[in-house]
Amino acid sequence: PVLLGCGSAQPGGCPALCECSEPAKTVKCVNRNLTVVPPDLPPYVRSLFMTGNPLTDLPAGAFPAQRLPDLASLNLSGNHLRTVEAGSLALPALRQLDLSGNALVSFSPQAFGEGGSPLEELTLRGALRNHGVLLSLAALLQSGALRNLSRLELADNGVVLLPAGMFTALPALRQLDLSNNSLVGLRNVSFQGLGQLQSLNLSDNSLGVLWNSTLAQFRSLPALRHIVLGRNTWVCDCAIEDLVAWLKESDQVEGKEALTCASPEKMLGKALLKINGSDLNCSVPTDLPSQLQTSYVFLGIVLALIGAIFLLVLYLNRKGIKKWMHNIRDACRDHMEGYHYRYEINADPRLTNLSSNSDV
Repeated sequence: PVLLGCGSAQPGGCPALCECSEPAKTVKCVNRNLTVVPPDLPPYVRSLFMTGNPLTDLPAGAFPAQRLPDLASLNLSGNHLRTVEAGSLALPALRQLDLSGNALVSFSPQAFGEGGSPLEELTLRGALRNHGVLLSLAALLQSGALRNLSRLELADNGVVLLPAGMFTALPALRQLDLSNNSLVGLRNVSFQGLGQLQSLNLSDNSLGVLWNSTLAQFRSLPALRHIVLGRNTWVCDCAIEDLVAWLKESDQVEGKEALTCASPEKMLGKALLKINGSDLNCSVPTDLPSQLQTSYVFLGIVLALIGAIFLLVLYLNRKGIKKWMHNIRDACRDHMEGYHYRYEINADPRLTNLSSNSDV
């Protein structure tokens, strides 16, 4: 009977190579060498575990919405998924989706259908090694198709920079996990609109500093009370002053006492909370372009003042200057007349002897 039950599926029964529990509304197809999604999944299923299989593609209609109206939790982790096509995850009751441990190459922004999805939890741990997939995911999130998403896990993906505005259309997001990536900065990341965000994990990245614009966003999020920043490569120079000041006044960061400098060498291992202004060599401006811009503005103001004063002096001495100009003109005219007179004498042979005698 066991062999017969596993070898064929009756209406409402269990697919081959899967384990089903109708009372628990659960189906498990774990490590069964499946290359396609079984077409005869029982309609009562609410939780489906399909992990550890050589499954490479999720085509459109892989999980028919009409046959699986109650499927709420779908675990597809640890397969060999490379492609998630449009309409492949268009399930009306889907709340939890785990795609961790897959080497995704293509993820359609329309994977959840055209009308949006009720999805609340999305786990993509170690599944976004391809930058193109990250951009597709960003397009999906920005489209507003996952506005009910409350938990997003993007850990272990080696991400260096996140696409700009990636999280702006997630008003219900409460937990965001970006740990164990290679993030070098958050300047292009906007957390505006995440009024429900409670937890943000940024540990195990390559963050050297958090700029004041990012810190201001953290301050503006009323529900954000758990920020994890451990095991980052903090660069303790003048640029870190804003971060240190924020850490000392904020109660949002967990384990902030353990945050230490990774460079320069003289600051290696020093706790960020113990850094004082005297520890940093701030003789050189940290933002040279803005300093130069300020200097140019000041120079322009000074030159304008000098020009105004010069014009004022000219105006007040206009009569004296006019008299001086007339005197110069008269002197030049007399001098030129003298040259003209001598030229006429030298040009007239009759006056040559007279000129010579007069010279004597």
